[in-house]
Amino acid sequence: MVEKFKKLYNESVIPYLKENFEYQNIQEIPKIKKIQINRGLGIAAQNTKILKKSIEEFRAITGQNPIVTKAKQSIAGFKVREKMELGITITLRGEKMYSFLDRLINLALPRIRDFQGLDPQKFDKNGNYTFGVNDQLIFPEIDYESVDQSLGFNISINTSAKNAKEGLSLLKKMGLPFHN
Repeated sequence: MVEKFKKLYNESVIPYLKENFEYQNIQEIPKIKKIQINRGLGIAAQNTKILKKSIEEFRAITGQNPIVTKAKQSIAGFKVREKMELGITITLRGEKMYSFLDRLINLALPRIRDFQGLDPQKFDKNGNYTFGVNDQLIFPEIDYESVDQSLGFNISINTSAKNAKEGLSLLKKMGLPFHN
């Protein structure tokens, strides 16, 4: 898995980015640093059944154990107390990151109904890309029968790009499908 992306990066991404952005040093060429996946459950996280189900789904999708996120302070208007469990998060790097990226590009995104491509406007000023997935069933690891309710999550792809244009070029060449 990693070798496939390394070969793609070395043979087509580096020459393309070097030619288009005129980098002087090979270290300037952007690369994917990490992928972060988050699911906010809110008050539903107090239900241990929903929280455990989400943890199992994330473990199946990524092959890694998620971290349970907790409230930093109490907010009476939202009925949130300090240290109350609110969601889960995972940070993927290295081999697991490339494995997840491969499954996302080749298996999960094509399974989205009426998928036209990802929105290229969702880059931040530092070249990082964040998008949301509405349904966990797009991943083949999730069994349809075991899902009680459809829960979405956010995926952030962090790059070493300096701006959105460099980040878009990098992720396009790595195989992420963007619409025009």
